[in-house]
Parts: sequence; structure tokens; C-alpha cells
Amino acid sequence: MSNVQNQNPAYDLEERTFLFAKEVRLFVKTLPNTLANIEDGKQLIRASGSVGANYREANEALSKKDFLMRIKISRKEAKESEYWLKLITQTNELKNNSDGLKSIDEAVALRKIFSSILNKSK
Repeated sequence: MSNVQNQNPAYDLEERTFLFAKEVRLFVKTLPNTLANIEDGKQLIRASGSVGANYREANEALSKKDFLMRIKISRKEAKESEYWLKLITQTNELKNNSDGLKSIDEAVALRKIFSSILNKSK
């Protein structure tokens, strides 16, 4: 490991949610250009971006109530991202489906992380 990696927190959720949204966008670009993929892709892009955007807002929350609401929204958007990813991967014959499946796994992991944050914040 390099010194830079050792100085960074081992677990940067802001960066992780950003990378999730980025990977989703790269995945959507690979999809066949069909009406369903265009519409589903738009929904997926919105939801995946909202995960990190709301997490960042939670970190700047003005109250505990505001923090909890933003975390709940992040969890909800992660769950929605998982839905759209599953729908897209199961309705397309993709040459390389591993990117979509990795993104599904990450959406599930993020949802679980936000659930854990909520449980520990009560």
C-alpha cells in the first residue's frame, strides 16, 4: 500500500457513492439503444446519483432529524437503483453483464450500509 492510501480513511462513503454513480453511468452507455433502455436508464441514472447527493447532504445536516431523513432517502435511492439494474440486466442480452451485476451488488451493499447507519443513529 502506498502512503496516500494509508492516510485516507479506509472507508470513504462519499467517494464510494460517487464511484457507484459513475460506474452506473458507464454501464448505461453500453446498453443497446432501445426505448425501454433509454427510459430505464434515465431512472437508474437519477436514482444512482441521488444516493451520493443525499449522503453528502446528510453530512451537512442541520439537525439529527434532517440527517436521518437524508440517510433514509439515500437508502431508498440505493434500493431503487438495485431495482432498475436488475430490470435492465434481466431484459437485455448483454455481452458483458458483469458490470451490471457488480453494480447490483454495490447497490445492495450501500442499502445495507445506510440501514446500519440508521439503526446506529436511533
